[in-house]
Amino acid sequence: MATIEKHVTRELVALEGGAPCTEAARLMASESVGSVAVRDDGRVVGIITERDLATRVLAGELPVDTPIRQAMRRDLPIVTPTTTDAECVALMRDYTTRHLLVMERNEVIGIISMRDLIRLMLDEREWLIGQLQIFI
Repeated sequence: MATIEKHVTRELVALEGGAPCTEAARLMASESVGSVAVRDDGRVVGIITERDLATRVLAGELPVDTPIRQAMRRDLPIVTPTTTDAECVALMRDYTTRHLLVMERNEVIGIISMRDLIRLMLDEREWLIGQLQIFI
């Protein structure tokens, strides 16, 4: 099993926790990402995702100018770069999320998404197929 280290998106798209949900949605659209890191006093404290906006703001009927710190999930686990792809997939399944924050030395260094994990697993499978073809 591969670790996620080389597949972590280290360029975090982030907003301060007081930013309105509309700003997070606009930023996700302009950056073509499905989540935004939430900062308080410059420190990453969580993420807000497209799903959070849909379920808490649109379907949950919160005002669109609600600060993102009030709409983000607070129960998501944090992983390290040495976490395996299988462990990340299990956490995403168990916590019903498609994004995990990646922490190293008590600092958030990036994010891993389900899309990143799918790419990692496909690359791993293609390598294995190539090795089997050489063997045969």
